[in-house]
Amino acid sequence: MVIRNRKLNRLKGYNYSSAGFYFVTINCKDKIPWFGKILNNDVVLNKLGTYVEKCWLEIPIHFPHITLDEYTIMPNHIHGILIIDYLENHNIVGNNNYCSLHQNKSWQTKWSKSISSAIRGFKIGVTKYCINNEIIDFSWQKSFHDRIIRNEFELNKIRNYILMNPYQLKK
Repeated sequence: MVIRNRKLNRLKGYNYSSAGFYFVTINCKDKIPWFGKILNNDVVLNKLGTYVEKCWLEIPIHFPHITLDEYTIMPNHIHGILIIDYLENHNIVGNNNYCSLHQNKSWQTKWSKSISSAIRGFKIGVTKYCINNEIIDFSWQKSFHDRIIRNEFELNKIRNYILMNPYQLKK
């Protein structure tokens, strides 16, 4: 049996719990449009898509050091900008469905505050909803795409991309 080297999705050596702006894209497995449809260049979310948006908007509740910026939920993926900010003393552990997965053990402190941890919690929340509502075939594509936003020009360009994404979808 041959074991392939897995492609690393994160920037080697970068601390993804560092303060900064991060552009993420999270895809449904096999590009299936689970969250709704595009109608007249507007995203029309279905029941699952509405729940996905609710979970997205709750990320700062579960991860208080994260603020949300521009985002869009497309029929088969999500684009969003997450901002990690440590200006205040935040408590990561909360009373919610999945935050208990992120109890701050000494060896977990860095990872529990990372972008990966927040995305993992978000995906778990949506997946649990699907299981509880017997949406049996739903699944996420493994991992997610990220880009570390390095300056204001890049931030504004990405914000525009997110806002214009529904218009880019080929009919």
